[in-house]
Amino acid sequence: MVLKVYNHTLSQPCRAVLLLLKANNIPYEDCHVDLMKGKQNEADFLALNPSGSVPVIDDDGFVLTESVAILKYICAKHKLADHWYPADLKQRARVDQYMAWQHTATRKHGSAVFVAKVFTPPPLDEDNFKKLQENLHEMLGKMEKVYLKNTPYLGTNDISIADLLGVCELMQPFGAGVDVTNGHPAIKSFMKRVKEKLQPHFDELHKLNYSMEEKCSMCSKDIL
Repeated sequence: MVLKVYNHTLSQPCRAVLLLLKANNIPYEDCHVDLMKGKQNEADFLALNPSGSVPVIDDDGFVLTESVAILKYICAKHKLADHWYPADLKQRARVDQYMAWQHTATRKHGSAVFVAKVFTPPPLDEDNFKKLQENLHEMLGKMEKVYLKNTPYLGTNDISIADLLGVCELMQPFGAGVDVTNGHPAIKSFMKRVKEKLQPHFDELHKLNYSMEEKCSMCSKDIL
């Protein structure tokens, strides 16, 4: 039975899971959950995930939630190339370290900027938006100093599931007209490297993000 993936491509973790599947030619059934219409809060979906969040996978009756758990499960089940989730104790620890850190860092601050600009009713609170960008840029500096200081990918020398999560989170602020590469050369190089590695799937899964970025092109790219 083919793997079912409940997702919406506006969700950063969903895009990370889909990128891993596509990059490794793993077949799956695309089960779109229309977040804009609140489908994640309907009874049939809540039966799968009471938290009402995506992604969710259903692997022949085995239901799993939470993107990090899903990514690790896919790597193990399909015996993917070692670089995705290294067997080496220290390399795996670096991947796990980023995936633990990202929840209160990359995801928190990137999402805050995006939500403030895209989903908060106008008028935009520019003072608050400026503060959110300051927090984001501070976090990006830490990301460069810790996770990209000595390696081309996030703590490792080859692409891993940590990079999928990282690059998808870094893409989100672009939808709010904020370029996370400004003043962050290591982030810029990292994103370019990962995008090239994942084409054509990367652009395919970020069509919605690119569309939102284009709509913001008339806006200021950065209040800072």
